[in-house]
Amino acid sequence: MAPSLARRLIALGSSDPERAERFLAAPELAGIDEDVLLEGLSVAPDPDAALVALVRLLEKDPRLRAIVEAGLSRSEPLFRLLGASEALAEFLIRRPEHVDVFDAVPSAEPSGANPALLRASLLRSVGADPAARRPVASRTGADAYEALRVRYRRHLCELAIRDLGAASPTDYLPTAAAELADLAAAALEAGLAVARAEAAATFGAREVGAVAFSVIGMGKCGARELNYISDVDVIYVADVDARATDGVDDALAVKIGTALATGLTRAVWGMSREPALWQVDANLRPEGKDGPLVRTLDSHLAYYARWAQSWEFQALLKARCIAGDGDLGRRYEDSVAPLVWASAGRDGFVESVQAMRRRVTEHIPPAEADRQIKLGSGGLRDVEFTVQLLQLVHGRTDESLRVRDTTSAIAALAAGGYIGRTAAAEFDASYRRLRLLEHRIQLAHLRRTHLMPVKEDALRALARAVQGVMDSAKASPESLLESWHRTKRSVRELHERIFYRPLLNAVANMSPEDAKLSPEAAQGRLAALGYRDPQGAMRHIEALTAGVSRRAALQRQLLPVLLDWLAQGVDPDAGLLAFRRVSETLGTTHWYLGMLRDSAAAAERLCRVLADSRLIADLLEVSPESVAWLGQDKDLTPVPLEAQWQEIQSKISRHDDPTARMRLIRLIRRREILRIAIADSAGLLSQDEVGWALADADQAAVLGALRVAEDQAAAHGPLLTHVLVVAMGRQGGREIGYGSDADVMYVHRPLPGADPAAAQRQATEMVTALSGLLTQPLKPAVRAERVLQLDADLRPEGKSGPLVRSLESFAEYYRRWALVWEWQALLRARPMAGDDALAADFMALADSVRYPSELPGPDVTEIRRIKARVEAERLPRGADPARHLKLGRGGLSDVEWLVQFIQLQHAGESPELRTTATLPALRAAAALGYLSDGEAILLADTWRLASRIRSANVVWTGRASDVLPSSRRDLEAVARWCGYAPGQATALEQRYLQLTRRARHVFEERFYAAGR
Repeated sequence: MAPSLARRLIALGSSDPERAERFLAAPELAGIDEDVLLEGLSVAPDPDAALVALVRLLEKDPRLRAIVEAGLSRSEPLFRLLGASEALAEFLIRRPEHVDVFDAVPSAEPSGANPALLRASLLRSVGADPAARRPVASRTGADAYEALRVRYRRHLCELAIRDLGAASPTDYLPTAAAELADLAAAALEAGLAVARAEAAATFGAREVGAVAFSVIGMGKCGARELNYISDVDVIYVADVDARATDGVDDALAVKIGTALATGLTRAVWGMSREPALWQVDANLRPEGKDGPLVRTLDSHLAYYARWAQSWEFQALLKARCIAGDGDLGRRYEDSVAPLVWASAGRDGFVESVQAMRRRVTEHIPPAEADRQIKLGSGGLRDVEFTVQLLQLVHGRTDESLRVRDTTSAIAALAAGGYIGRTAAAEFDASYRRLRLLEHRIQLAHLRRTHLMPVKEDALRALARAVQGVMDSAKASPESLLESWHRTKRSVRELHERIFYRPLLNAVANMSPEDAKLSPEAAQGRLAALGYRDPQGAMRHIEALTAGVSRRAALQRQLLPVLLDWLAQGVDPDAGLLAFRRVSETLGTTHWYLGMLRDSAAAAERLCRVLADSRLIADLLEVSPESVAWLGQDKDLTPVPLEAQWQEIQSKISRHDDPTARMRLIRLIRRREILRIAIADSAGLLSQDEVGWALADADQAAVLGALRVAEDQAAAHGPLLTHVLVVAMGRQGGREIGYGSDADVMYVHRPLPGADPAAAQRQATEMVTALSGLLTQPLKPAVRAERVLQLDADLRPEGKSGPLVRSLESFAEYYRRWALVWEWQALLRARPMAGDDALAADFMALADSVRYPSELPGPDVTEIRRIKARVEAERLPRGADPARHLKLGRGGLSDVEWLVQFIQLQHAGESPELRTTATLPALRAAAALGYLSDGEAILLADTWRLASRIRSANVVWTGRASDVLPSSRRDLEAVARWCGYAPGQATALEQRYLQLTRRARHVFEERFYAAGR
């Protein structure tokens, strides 16, 4: 064996170069230049099979030598076909008179054959007149079957040559699949002509001629996207021809129709010298295998109206008359089409289609699961089921989706905005790649299979057949499988995201009139849904959906569902207005409407917050890009304090102007408040986590503002002192709500060598600037911002004392003059911003004051006196004590004063009580026996509910309020934010009044009776 030839054969893809060399030496190839032969074999997917077939063909018909010797410009179709299809090579060897299929010069741009010409050709093969209204064959029996099948395979060779020669096989695939369907339809038409001739011998020509008989193509044949070898799914319809004379009734028409159906099946599938073509499968007919093979049109419609299951309408999506009486076929199509497009409105339709897809996957034999191109995960069925479900759901109102084949349907869905452009492009490309794999595998032996081969040689040939198509530069089995698995993963991901899209259920359950948003029906529907201003709502809808843009098309698709979700909120009118504003800002972005279409969770969350929260709606209007968080829970996770501080430091380092720096700081705070509020509305955060996260956002802003104030001071001279901001009150306990200010104290410590008076002046200037930086108007304004007000009234001597003191001054004041209320205020002191060493020293000082070893009797009396005075003087005039959340009976003040009273009395001896937060202190008090477990639970529940209502007031109205609402609408909004079901506002009210009444009783018992 010549090593050089062996290497060249191996390079061509030969798996048996020794055998290939022997065939190259065959007498039939004598005199043909070796390089010319090897060049031809280089384009063959399986060069070994092509070489063997070529030798055998030349033995049958030496005329092929001229084509081979002419070089690749003439021989490429020959080598491609012989190397791609052993079955078609065998046909040509068996029928060498058809080798003239290679005579034509290859076309640079192949196109499919004309369907009418295919029909005429196959009818002539059985001696039937193509021009006849109901062609009748002159040849019958095995002779007709053989002629029909030979002609079919001749055309199949022509088709395969065009397909294999296409510059882009995936682009040509729809054309090839359509021609395969047309060729199958022509074969059935010819088979029907034979069947008519055979039935005439039994029933009489007049009777057979009086029967209108149609073959309805289903599945891939009906959609004109057939495989090379596949069952051809059909349904048969028979009727008495309106022009027929008396003597033929429906019963006889069905009987004759059954004979015709059986006869045409025999023509393409029965015994003959030429092998059968493919199986004709009528199992999609009404009642399946158990139903009659042929029915009249009325019988079909009666069945579909009463008995048909959802999957049958999905199958009818592809129904098309492919042979027989065209008028009857069109009447069948026209009659079932309304049923198909109304089927998505059936109860449980979407779920039934989804369940069917799961059953298909579950019934794959385990040995085939990893090899399935069609049925397995990420296979063709995932694409087809997804596309068909979207068509059926949205096609009720959008006629542009009423197409049969998959690639056209994907394009229509993308054009209508039902699938994103990127997803549609990937779905289409993946579908074409998978179909091409299926075609090339079936073409090899013309066997009905959807399994990836396992043998190395077959994989190598397949890799060469699809080289350049499967995202692989190499034509190796390994690269082929890797690319195939990558395609499957992409398909499966898209399938799971779109096929199980909850929005489909919502759309499917709407009436077509509601889904269309027609102006005539919309106002009445809007009023029925609860919109108080249907005309105003219609103006918003018209503004969102007007025009022919993709954005308007997507809005028309989404709004019928979103209007329902908005209507489930407390104020759907405000929600729709806010949705319009957000959409007008974001509607042109590539992700916004696509996210709402693809993520029901995001869409429903958006509708909920817009209709239930003025605070969130206002924040989203000025930060619409934050809508992107709605689609992913991870994006709603509060950003930790450390990360916020790092971001602030990074951003302010790029600016020198204090106003620009503060704008960035305040935007970050506003962003985080919005993130927290949305996460809160979605139930992703506990109430404690909300308080911690809001406190972190405030602390990060104060850290940033203090840095800006320090830099301002440094710009006018050296820093003389360190400043510390101490959080007090609920801010100190990290248990604030959306409407909370920040209670603080300011401490400073002069740097070594600094003049104390100058340091005091500088400290005062810095803390004054700090407060102003957080509240001053910014240009441009930070719209919808809830500015952070710093309240320093809890400092020593209150408003009468200096705004900031040195640490030594604090120590001296607490040692000599501090009142018991100032000890109590320190119970919630926590460092917020400033020098760490100063913070540690101040907290040591605070601990020595707030945790006394004992609380003298006069101080106990003073605390009780102050609490009574607060109740008498600070409750707003006319306020109902039973409904005031903070100062009212059993409200926040009662719970917090009792907890702090216990801390002042016992924290000196019980470190467990040394916490700035109310709830941990309550738990510790119960554990130590200062409260019963039941009392602690009651007080905690009361405190949580009052705090939650307080925040809900802000979320609902955008304004702070310490009163349980009396308005039913406001109370309903607050109740929903507190976790109550719609319509349960009274339950919230009763719960609050009951808890606070009982909490007040515990307070009075423990606060006024203890220690007496």
